[in-house]
Amino acid sequence: MIQLKDIDVTFQNKGQTVTAVKNVSLTVNRGDIYGVVGYSGAGKSTLVRVINRLQRPTAGTVEVSGQNILDLSSKELRTARTKIGMIFQHFNLMTSRTIADNVDYPLKGSKLSRAERKQKVAHLLDLVGLSEKAEDYPAQLSGGQKQRVAIARALANDPEILISDEATSALDPKTTSSILELLKRLNKELGLTVVLITHEMEAVKEICNKVAVMDAGEIIERGDLVTIFSKPDKPLTQDFINTATQINQAMEKIYKQAGTLGLDDHHILVQLQYVGATADAPLITELYKRYSVVSNILYGNVEILQDTPLGNLIVVMAGEPDQLNEAWTYCEDAGINVTQLDPNSEVA
Repeated sequence: MIQLKDIDVTFQNKGQTVTAVKNVSLTVNRGDIYGVVGYSGAGKSTLVRVINRLQRPTAGTVEVSGQNILDLSSKELRTARTKIGMIFQHFNLMTSRTIADNVDYPLKGSKLSRAERKQKVAHLLDLVGLSEKAEDYPAQLSGGQKQRVAIARALANDPEILISDEATSALDPKTTSSILELLKRLNKELGLTVVLITHEMEAVKEICNKVAVMDAGEIIERGDLVTIFSKPDKPLTQDFINTATQINQAMEKIYKQAGTLGLDDHHILVQLQYVGATADAPLITELYKRYSVVSNILYGNVEILQDTPLGNLIVVMAGEPDQLNEAWTYCEDAGINVTQLDPNSEVA
């Protein structure tokens, strides 16, 4: 569906060459909700603007729906762009036009009659849950409602791809959740391929099936959602995940109470991460039955990602040193990732 290969994007700034994207390749398959996550300045928005040639790459190739986007004429590019909808952080609605007129605007150059356009606008507003707001103006809407209008407008030309560039960044958590749920529903009902650009791994966790992590213009890690969350390879990815699953906050509180944990050769502080069927196993009971290791649970969380349970526990394991080693080995043999935590280290 989308094939970016060896993409470089450089700019000239005060006589210096600035590299925004460096040798990036990315494949998005039809029907994916593909998350591209990174902190501000990572290059993710620049990369995605290459898809519809809002940004021409300095090097590399761009193929979308079988077309080489870089070789298209201006007229061909305009046609290709109708199949790539975009929504942004600040909505970009026309304040002097009604909600219906905002959604209708992309249809003005189409071959649809006025009646057909009116019918389509009504359908799109119904699709995003705003039928009753057709004659209102943007100033009368909440942020979430404005973003729903922007989504309806982006769907006006029946795109195959929808690019969301930090579209939930200006919204509160509850509204963000509702917009993400809408994107997920549109992906299923319309067969939309969604590319989600964000600095929030929480958003990726909610709806994406694949994720790429960007840093300093490069993709440093990529894969399916469950694999990335259960076996992150890079510290930056782990940092994003810890924030999304609120483990960082839990560790901060636990570390502040480190003096009360009684850590010594008979007590160790560990994080247990487990995925799939392992998440349902009676782990704590088994450790006690097999090795007489008592586990004091300080934090526990189970996420359901792509219908797969992903669990995290922070526990103090207590027992004889040999028993603790055996319990550790048992956990690893069962497919559980075990990490010993140091209360004296800093939590990002």
